[in-house]
Amino acid sequence: MTKVIAFNGSPRAKGNTSILIKTVFDVLNENGIDTEIIQVGNKKVHGCTACGKCREFQDKKCHIKNDLLNTCIEKMIEADGILLGSPVYFADITSEMKALIDVAGYVTRGNGHLLARKVGAGLVAVRRAGELHALNSMNNFFLINQMIIPGSSYWNLAVGGAPGDVLNDTEGINTMKKLGENMAWLLSKIKQ
Repeated sequence: MTKVIAFNGSPRAKGNTSILIKTVFDVLNENGIDTEIIQVGNKKVHGCTACGKCREFQDKKCHIKNDLLNTCIEKMIEADGILLGSPVYFADITSEMKALIDVAGYVTRGNGHLLARKVGAGLVAVRRAGELHALNSMNNFFLINQMIIPGSSYWNLAVGGAPGDVLNDTEGINTMKKLGENMAWLLSKIKQ
């Protein structure tokens, strides 16, 4: 079965970022794609120190005490598609999402480019500004890992401040639904 794994970089497990992920998931589920979300925001994670142990041992793991990130890496390797979600913090992604990107990127690239040709998409919940930079931070992770990024009807973002506000952004919600449709279509084409 085809599977998409999502990582929520928001410290609010049930905030706007989660709502956007679930909106994409609803469409993926309607298309028979299995989904799972892992909460990364507000969790204890450590960024990459470029110690090189993952490349030396070739065991697909970070050797800093990064149990959650090692679980995330395992899930990424097993999945057909990866969805990264983050709110905008100072015109970029959260520090937890950055740690995930850096560690997973270093480990998977150094162990044989383990994410190559998987489908990847980022999405952003934004209150006011900085959304394209945050989205580009996630897209750069996909691109350097030789992944395929589906587009949508607009950039993958929705506007909202308080939890639930993104539901009032009709265009943003429709963008998430279209992203789900395009991810499902792309995943089906890759599986053929």
